[in-house]
Amino acid sequence: MISSCSYNYQFFVSGSRKVLSDLHKYVIIGVSLGIAIIVISSIIIFCVRKQFKLQEADQESKQNINKFLLGHGSLAPKRYNYREIKKITNSFAEKLGKGGYGIVYKGKLPDGQLVAVKVLTETDNNAEEFINEVASISRTSHVNIVNLLGFCYDRKKRVLVYEYMPNKSLDKFMCKSGSIDPGGQLDWEMLYGIAVGIARGLEYLHRGCNTRIVHFDIKPQNILLDEEFCPKISDFGLAKLFKKKQSIISMLGAKRTVGYIAPEVFSRNFGAVSHKSDVYSYGMMLLEMAGARNFDKIEAIQSSEDYFPDKIYEHVVVKNEKLDDLITEEQEESARKMLLVGLWCIQTAPSDRPSMTKVVEMLEGSLQSIKIPPKPFLSSPKLSGPQFSSSVSVDIEISSQR
Repeated sequence: MISSCSYNYQFFVSGSRKVLSDLHKYVIIGVSLGIAIIVISSIIIFCVRKQFKLQEADQESKQNINKFLLGHGSLAPKRYNYREIKKITNSFAEKLGKGGYGIVYKGKLPDGQLVAVKVLTETDNNAEEFINEVASISRTSHVNIVNLLGFCYDRKKRVLVYEYMPNKSLDKFMCKSGSIDPGGQLDWEMLYGIAVGIARGLEYLHRGCNTRIVHFDIKPQNILLDEEFCPKISDFGLAKLFKKKQSIISMLGAKRTVGYIAPEVFSRNFGAVSHKSDVYSYGMMLLEMAGARNFDKIEAIQSSEDYFPDKIYEHVVVKNEKLDDLITEEQEESARKMLLVGLWCIQTAPSDRPSMTKVVEMLEGSLQSIKIPPKPFLSSPKLSGPQFSSSVSVDIEISSQR
């Protein structure tokens, strides 16, 4: 009897353990399934919401683009889809160059016109910002500003289609040592004409538009030359529009050539960043164009620790040396005007620099009418060619000073 009770008790305990074990498994399975359902449901809800937001943003983008195209009427640049862009560039077969914000390819429109197609690599900005940039470029109309022919906005694909410049950019006519025109194609008259043309283009951006445009990346690589070597300012990847009062520009990851950057970009102690920062960049480029053309020892100057504009100042202002024995008196005068104007443009304090209107006036006037500029006592890092570049991340308050 005792033995039978003991057996029944053991059977009961064993059965209870099995039931509890099975129940434990079912609980684990149930909880796991519940968690899985919640996670999967959350992912589905997240994806649906994200897709809805993308569709909503895409719809808003289409509305912004249509509004932009309607607002400009027949003057609006043509809109292309990405498939058309691939056809225009023959599947991006010929690369012309690479800038801070995109790669440029050679293309041909259906009517046979050659174009430069810039595929933007930075896609963080939204559709509204992109359309605003397209609008700012399309509103410009000047002989010394590159002409925007069309654009593409296809989700994250953003492309700008420009007129093609057969002589490429000004930096192609500069040797690594800094000397101008290695191929002998630019005579003094052409070089001087290029300098004046760039100045007129910048004056237009600063004063000729309904809204002022600061280019903020003036350098030889962004000066294109057409078949007649007429200069055209290009690459508005860094250009920001602002009203004629104050505005805030957030410049993140600005990839620029160091030698052309104004001191106030590095430190607010030198003044506010403004259109006068473009003037500084133009001045440095002007000194490089004229100075490199004139001094046979430019390579030693550029590669030494001596600051390039200091040497220009010493030769032109202090010693009043003849620039070149092989040039005419008229060419000598043009060269001196370029150098003196360049020295005025790179004055350390933005308020001491001339406006681009004044720059054009000085270049087109007589040499005698240009006052001797003070020696710039501080500058941005030494100019050392296109390879000297850096990344600058700054939040900049743009001043409307003239």
